[in-house]
Amino acid sequence: MEEHDKYKPSDKPEKQEQEGTENKSKPEGQETSSEDTPAQPQSSPETASAPSPAAGSEKLPYEESNQELIWLAQKVNDIRHKLSNYIVGQEEMVELLMTGIFSAGHVLLEGVPGVAKTLSAKVLSKALDVDFSRIQFTPDLMPSDVIGTSVFNMKESTFSFKKGPIFSNIVLIDEINRAPAKTQAALFEVMEERQITYDGENYQMAFPFLVIATQNPIEQEGTYSLPEAQLDRFLFKINLHYPSFDNEVKILHRYKNNIKTPSLDEIKPVLTSSDIQKVQQLVKDIVIEDALVNYVAQLVDKTRNHGKIYLGASPRASLAILKSAKAIAAIRGRGFVTPDDIQFVSSHVLNHRLILTPDAEMEGTTTTEIIEQILQEIEVPR
Repeated sequence: MEEHDKYKPSDKPEKQEQEGTENKSKPEGQETSSEDTPAQPQSSPETASAPSPAAGSEKLPYEESNQELIWLAQKVNDIRHKLSNYIVGQEEMVELLMTGIFSAGHVLLEGVPGVAKTLSAKVLSKALDVDFSRIQFTPDLMPSDVIGTSVFNMKESTFSFKKGPIFSNIVLIDEINRAPAKTQAALFEVMEERQITYDGENYQMAFPFLVIATQNPIEQEGTYSLPEAQLDRFLFKINLHYPSFDNEVKILHRYKNNIKTPSLDEIKPVLTSSDIQKVQQLVKDIVIEDALVNYVAQLVDKTRNHGKIYLGASPRASLAILKSAKAIAAIRGRGFVTPDDIQFVSSHVLNHRLILTPDAEMEGTTTTEIIEQILQEIEVPR
């Protein structure tokens, strides 16, 4: 409001001069009353105190930022509404998926079969006006089935590169832990650098590029554990649980007359690729105080000096907390980060990056419990 106030003193003297000129033009001794003089349209207080056209033609930075946050809140609510038509509950997962998109991070969904992991990714992709592809990982899948391969052209007697299904905007990798290490390694470069190198040539991925992978934590037959280097490339690992009793009843009522899932083609896109680029720029401009930056560093450093943690989080985890906290603040309609934002994303950023000691695993301790303990031990900035 201080920037608005600085315009006000320059307007009032001008108004007083105009009133003095009108009084001088009248003969002396003649006074006009409000009854004799026709009512003139008067400017409202807002108009009187408004900046001059030259000064008011440009929006103030915080006004423009507030309008963008309002626009983003409307888009987020639209996406939530579209997903709620197909998915009951899982509000936290929906918020985290949008956070991943807005902070340009890949997401790993882990849960037992039947909790809408694949459906969530497909519905979200339909809400965005971007390309979508799905890759079903199997034990016999080869790297060329993911990134592409060379095809021989008999007419020209040359080889040309045929792009694989990874060349898309949103790529759903179903049951990522079913492919062997050789196939999983094909994702290392594309997830980190957004490019593919084949026969010495670099092929850039189109914007946006996001991998949403799913895996089943229970079934072990025919699966391969993801290497730590690949897990570290995921911004979040979202653990999905069974729905509550009330949500289970809602699901049954929704499908009691028709068990088939409604067609996803009826979903109209909410955000285009240019909109996503605009949101990602908006997220970069979200303010985070130095005290909160130190808070993030303390949380990550504590994971490297904890008695029950064998392998702590890397600097990539620190950056992931920073980016995702700014994204969640923007989604919630704020232009600044709070400690609650950092605490909300920390568990999802760190739970797949920490390796517990053998003693802690034998005691039945989980990484989620350790993270909650660390959050309680570190003093929250005021």
